[in-house]
Amino acid sequence: MTCRDEVGASTGFPPIVSKDARVLILGSLPGQASLAAHEYYAHPQNAFWSIMRELTGADGDYTTRCESLGKAGIAVWDVLASSVRPGSMDADIRLDSAVPNDFAVLFSSLPNLRLVCHNGKKSQDMFHKFVRLPDTYAELRFESLPSTSPAYAAMSFTDKLRIWRGIIEPELNRSVGQ
Repeated sequence: MTCRDEVGASTGFPPIVSKDARVLILGSLPGQASLAAHEYYAHPQNAFWSIMRELTGADGDYTTRCESLGKAGIAVWDVLASSVRPGSMDADIRLDSAVPNDFAVLFSSLPNLRLVCHNGKKSQDMFHKFVRLPDTYAELRFESLPSTSPAYAAMSFTDKLRIWRGIIEPELNRSVGQ
């Protein structure tokens, strides 16, 4: 399986999702290390999995970490299904070739979803540019989190973790239907 089509577009992955997900974390589009490994957030300096280990205990191999997210009520996906992206930086994403994922289908399959978190500003900007949701999703809360990318070095891991924890943990600790 390759994650590049015949015109050089990067193609994302299916979501990490369980039917009980209450929180969805959205990235932009997998970078080169993730595409090569066929795993979300595979770059060794990306803080995503370290933060998830702190929040949910997600540890071990990729499959085990993904299962831990599902048990904790966290889903992961990207805003874009595909786009030409010649490098790994979000700035490399060519918006003129961007194809968004189908969020209406995903959201309709997640009856307990309450919080959508953007892993970085680019995810948030692209979601607002490309995704139109019906009013039936007006109760969803959207939050922008500091990027876990190693390219975002303006904030320490400790500060990123504090912000992620402050936004995500209250939703994970809330009982379903509350």
